Amino acid sequence: MDATSQRLLMCRPTYFAVDYAINPWMDPTAPVDPALAVRQWEQLRQTYLDLGHTVEEITPVPGLPDMVFAANGGTVIDGKAMAVQFRDPQRADEAPAYRAWFEDAGFEMYDPKHVNEGEGDVLLAGDHLLAGTGFRTAHASHAQLQEVFGYPVITMQLVDPRFYHLDTALTVLDEQTVAYLPEAFSPGSQAVLRRLFPDAVHATMADAEVLGLNAVSDGRHVVLPAQATDLAAKLRDRGYETIGVDLSELRKAGGGPKCCTLRLRQGKASK
Repeated sequence: MDATSQRLLMCRPTYFAVDYAINPWMDPTAPVDPALAVRQWEQLRQTYLDLGHTVEEITPVPGLPDMVFAANGGTVIDGKAMAVQFRDPQRADEAPAYRAWFEDAGFEMYDPKHVNEGEGDVLLAGDHLLAGTGFRTAHASHAQLQEVFGYPVITMQLVDPRFYHLDTALTVLDEQTVAYLPEAFSPGSQAVLRRLFPDAVHATMADAEVLGLNAVSDGRHVVLPAQATDLAAKLRDRGYETIGVDLSELRKAGGGPKCCTLRLRQGKASK
């Protein structure tokens, strides 16, 4: 298996908190340790650097505790960047901050016509875009994604509110292989996944409940929550090298490694 060097965007959780509840993971009455969240995030960042990836950072904005979840900041493919429109008003001000970063970085910009929460719900898998809907990203946005990026879009219907973004229920391992939790998808979407990825890795509910599928793969190494032990074993059996990281503090807001990580896929339009 060959690893592909990646250019990644992250946002330090300087202002991380759980001040509101917009998904089932969030409990504003539960204690949060912001310093621990930063240390865990720094471990994730260092893991990427140790693997030879490039990590760029966007400056966190006070009052935006979920800005650490950079995957929701946009979708970037072939030098094109589609900005986002959040469903929830608590996160709305993240969108212009990320848009400005993409523009400054030289990406060709596109603005969303519908609610669209970036790579949280849009995953490039080989020659297809898998696009989630059901809780956040509007189904109507999928047509625009296809027009902007020129990849066939496959709609994935999410049915369990705990797995509110596609990247909490499915991870792309390489161009031919994914891992996913079947129960997170509608029967029709499960059938599509079986057809597209007959050799997929199926996660258990136990691993999904620690956000084990919120993972980042470079085609060889898979960075995933340390608590997802069964999934890690399955991946190693398939020949992947797994690296467990502890993001338990950020999980209190429903985030894992992938939530914290936006892949910047370069093209001629990007610097």
